[in-house]
Amino acid sequence: MAKNNNGKIFVERETFEKNGRTFFSYFIKGVIRGKDVKVAVVPPDKGGYTVLDIVFGNEMSAELILKPYEIKDEATGRVIAGNSYAVQSVDEDGEIYECSVKPYRNSDKALLAMLVKRAA
Repeated sequence: MAKNNNGKIFVERETFEKNGRTFFSYFIKGVIRGKDVKVAVVPPDKGGYTVLDIVFGNEMSAELILKPYEIKDEATGRVIAGNSYAVQSVDEDGEIYECSVKPYRNSDKALLAMLVKRAA
């Protein structure tokens, strides 16, 4: 489940096979209006998969961190607000490991926004 009692959202991972090699896919599971959903997330670039491996370590889930932002368009004065996302874990020594992630498709972006709103 993506959300626990503390309102936290977790990114999970599972293995899949492609061309004889094993890879991980990353996702968030949740329920929206009674429908089970699975939101795919990816790192911002291909090198990010190595960083995600480090963040997850031997675990199969890690916490999703929201990073709110606001950008002001100087020409119009309009303020655009939203969230960027990262996956974070803490090791036994208190060391924090983090990697940026983003929704894979536009539909994943919409579903993630709904899940975040429900967890707030």
